Amino acid sequence: MGVSENGAGAGPVGLAGLPKPVQDVNQPMCPSRLVLEHVTSRWGVLVLAALLERSYRFSELCRTIGGVSEKMLAQTLRTLERDGFVHRDAQPVIPPRVDYSLTPLGTEAAEQVWALARWTERQVDAVQAAREAYDEART
Repeated sequence: MGVSENGAGAGPVGLAGLPKPVQDVNQPMCPSRLVLEHVTSRWGVLVLAALLERSYRFSELCRTIGGVSEKMLAQTLRTLERDGFVHRDAQPVIPPRVDYSLTPLGTEAAEQVWALARWTERQVDAVQAAREAYDEART
């Protein structure tokens, strides 16, 4: 099973012994699209970037990320935890203490999206100039 013309294996094999599908983010049903959506959402980027600095408690993280509601922060943290990017450490103490930090996978993702976020900060003036030129050409 799975031998190509050159005699090598056809590629990675999944749990059931079947070939793993090739991930292609351009395909509409590719699971990588959902991962991309999670790490590049407005709150996803900002949570990952903040946690790149250090671990945070929920309330600290909420204050650090200006404009995020507690509901959106909780939802974003849950999503990133489920995807394996964020580690939630609940301490059995009174009052309860919960710290959030990045997993190794989360650190890798955070470095990627943070580089893009920093690039956008540096390019705001160029984007604004392009917008003004576009709008002026349309009037």
